[in-house]
Parts: sequence; structure tokens; C-alpha cells
Amino acid sequence: MANFGLFLSEAAGEAHATPTAFGMDATVWVSIAMLVFLGILAWKKVPAAIGAMLDGKIAEISKQLNEAEQLRLDAESLKAEYEAKLARAAKEAEELRARADAEAEALVEKAKADATALIARRKQMAEDRIAAAEATALSEVRAAAAKAATEAAAKLIADKHDAKADKALVDDAIAAVAKA
Repeated sequence: MANFGLFLSEAAGEAHATPTAFGMDATVWVSIAMLVFLGILAWKKVPAAIGAMLDGKIAEISKQLNEAEQLRLDAESLKAEYEAKLARAAKEAEELRARADAEAEALVEKAKADATALIARRKQMAEDRIAAAEATALSEVRAAAAKAATEAAAKLIADKHDAKADKALVDDAIAAVAKA
């Protein structure tokens, strides 16, 4: 540590010798070199080339921004178009549903009317069959009664009439035919 303190004290106390060339120190030479470098850059038109390059980049970025703006506008118009199509499709779907509901209700009403008409026709047919069966049964009963009455009358006539009564009946029948 003592050496370090000695070193600092020597550095603070003694002046260093600065290198010089042609009577100019290092700071002057660096300044001259910088001026020469900047002069060469100006002579070769490097700032103009950098400016032209930056202008090209600016123009390219501006072009890309314009394209992006156009794409955004196109996307917005497509979005609006598809929203309109979606609204039309929803409206059409609602109309289709309403028509389907109306058709279904009409079909239900028609089915009810058809069922009522079918029931009425079947009821009428059943009543007609019953009436026909009653008429047939009535005519069969009448025929059976007439047959039974005829047989009973024939039996009574056969039992109660003799030749004398038959002659009187035949004479009455002839007289009735003669008068007519």
C-alpha cells in the first residue's frame, strides 16, 4: 500500500512530458485528423448519400403506410359488406322460420279439419250401416212375420174352412171381381 501512495504522490508532483510532433501535441493532431475526415466525407458527398438513402427509406415507409391505409380501408369495406350480408342472412333466416311456422300451423289446422271431416264421414258411414242393418233386420223380421202369419193363416184356413166355406169365399171373390 505504501508503494501505491508513493506512486500517487509522484504522479501528482511531477509533470509528464507530452509527445509533440512539429510542435503540436496530440490534441491538435486529433483535431486535424477529424477535420480531414469530415472534409473527405463532405468531398465524397457522403451526407448527400446518407440523406438520399434516408429519403428512400422515408419514401418506402410512406408507401408502406399508404398501402397499409388502403388495406385498412379495404378491410373495413369488406367488414361492412360481410356485416350487411350477415344481417341479410339473419333476416332471411327469420323470414324462413316465420314461413315455416305459418306453414306448420296451416298444416296442423288442415290436419285437424281433415281429421274432423274423416271422423264425420266415418260416423255417417257407421250410421248408414246401422240404418241399413236395421232396415235389413226389419225387413227380415217382417218377412219372417209375414211368412209366419201366412203359415198360421194357411193352417187356420185349413183347419177352419171346409168345402162349403171355400165355396162362399170363391163366390165372394168372383162377385168382387165382377163389380170392379
